[in-house]
Amino acid sequence: MAASAGPPPGAAARHRLRAWMLEGLADMAKHQPGSHVAPEAHRGQRWWRVMCLTGVDYFSTLGYQPGIAALAAGVLSPIATLVLVLVTLAGALPVYRRVARESPHGQGSIAMLERLLSFWQGKLFVLTLLGFAATDFLITITLSAADAATHLVENPHLTSALQDSRLVITLILVALLGAVFLKGFLEAIGVAVVLVALYLGLNVAVVVAGLWHLVTAPHVVTDWSRALTAEHGSPLAMVGVALLVFPKLALGLSGFETGVAVMPHIEGDPGDTEERPTGRIRGAKKLLTTSAVIMSVFLIITSFITTVLIPEPAFQPGGSANGRALAYLAHEYLGSAFGTVYDVSTIAILWFAGASAMAGLLNLMPQYLPRYGMAPHWARAVRPMVLVFTLVAFLVTWIFNADVDAQGGAYATGVLVLISSAAIAVTITARRAREHGWTIGFAAISVVFLYTTVANVVERPDGVKIGACFIAGIILLSFLSRLARAFELRVTSVVLDEKAERFIRDAAHRKIRFIANEPDQRDLSEYRDKLQQIRTDNDLPVDDDFIFVEVTVGDPSEFESELRVRGEVLHGRFRVLALDSSTISNALAALLLHVRDATGERPHIYFEWTEGNPFAQFLRFFLFGQGEVAPVTREVLREAEPDRDRRPRVHVG
Repeated sequence: MAASAGPPPGAAARHRLRAWMLEGLADMAKHQPGSHVAPEAHRGQRWWRVMCLTGVDYFSTLGYQPGIAALAAGVLSPIATLVLVLVTLAGALPVYRRVARESPHGQGSIAMLERLLSFWQGKLFVLTLLGFAATDFLITITLSAADAATHLVENPHLTSALQDSRLVITLILVALLGAVFLKGFLEAIGVAVVLVALYLGLNVAVVVAGLWHLVTAPHVVTDWSRALTAEHGSPLAMVGVALLVFPKLALGLSGFETGVAVMPHIEGDPGDTEERPTGRIRGAKKLLTTSAVIMSVFLIITSFITTVLIPEPAFQPGGSANGRALAYLAHEYLGSAFGTVYDVSTIAILWFAGASAMAGLLNLMPQYLPRYGMAPHWARAVRPMVLVFTLVAFLVTWIFNADVDAQGGAYATGVLVLISSAAIAVTITARRAREHGWTIGFAAISVVFLYTTVANVVERPDGVKIGACFIAGIILLSFLSRLARAFELRVTSVVLDEKAERFIRDAAHRKIRFIANEPDQRDLSEYRDKLQQIRTDNDLPVDDDFIFVEVTVGDPSEFESELRVRGEVLHGRFRVLALDSSTISNALAALLLHVRDATGERPHIYFEWTEGNPFAQFLRFFLFGQGEVAPVTREVLREAEPDRDRRPRVHVG
């Protein structure tokens, strides 16, 4: 007996690879409102574990924030840091606690602002904000990896051996981060918990050592106080200068947007639903508050001890404390061995700081782009998107040559634009809820963040330029993707009411014939004349039975939706199926295929040609869901049903 032919060589391996890549499709987006992925029980992580994931971004700024503050403010660094902490606790924290309450599915302030605008202007606005979010998150990945590589290269034991290897080391770190997420999200959280616990513990040791040195050598505090008074005079002048240099310290605000973006992974209460995830919201507020308080305490103490104990020239570019002030103190006061351990922990947490950004990207992008039709279906799967973001991070790292300073402007711009948009969103939300006190408070916070954003852009315009490149790239790729997917069915399900089902059942005993009609006055003469025209154009007998189909276009910028069909009898004789959809052709094609599957009969549909330039008609279809309906309906059917013998028939006269 001849052996049956097996699958071609390599086919099984390719199938396994594809199944692995698409495993857990939409894991990061399954709980979004309007998601068409089958829901399942939400299994989250304890809030403090998820805090560690966002904390690798937020807490890792201790690796460079004290040095940035010292460079920007000099001896005034502790006062400027106090301003930063005040803005954090009284500004960013209340804003994002409100964002967590209003948008518990991880979309953040972008979803809140999306509700204010509809049609294409809403989509373009969201794409612009996604561009800034991509700037923030991707630059977090590349900048943090580059900073980790810098700490590694500048370690006293390794600087001679690794002096010219910063770019290669950064690329390796980015690749390792991607590998962790390819392995799985739980593995990423487990690594984050270990790194945060180790890093914060070592920082406590450095802080205690620094404070002990201040106690045993009190003259250094006196010297700092004299220098502060000599340079700035009155306390009012100190506060004024601190406010002016505050925008340069804005990197210390990073981490809030990712804290909201990973909300779907926070464990909720047993009674939580996707509409009312009370436990998840409470956990997110704990996450945001705890991380902000921990970071504020560390920022105040570390800015003081680094400013007082480290000579000012050491903070300058090329200095031994530039970008690594706490590492400098670790080596200086706790010895080379401890300093090396501290360097390793700093390198590890800076490397993994990109994990919270990667988690934010994986949660945020699939909630918008596929729903807008502006990304392929596989964009809802985690692993393909990890590969895409890792490759983009490679490109950004190569373009900037792994230079931390060159990426700082883009990072700060992305952070500040997102925080400003969040502040504006919660201000509008509070105003609509008639919460006058909160409205005034959030409006004041919005002014502070808008000032900070503008000041940062004026001083470092390269950040806006880089953000604009991300925005342009996202918009271009999004529209190319939507163009490629224009002829998909774009209907998630078809639901007929009782009367519509009766029309279909009755027609199934004969030939099922539909007439596509663009509703106008909907008077008697409209349907009578349309019926006569179709019979004449197609030479059909008078006794044939017809059902009119009318599609009303709602928001043409929407891509996917459920199709609801209502049956009506007009003027006592004309049966009409009324549909609401974002596009006429795709809705008609979906209805025809549904009728075929429900009855086992191939339906016929009759159109008349639309006058006008074909290219202009296609643009009308692409942008407004209308245009030349007949050929587009036929093309959607052709893509959805490749078998000509099973495809519903389209007639045009």
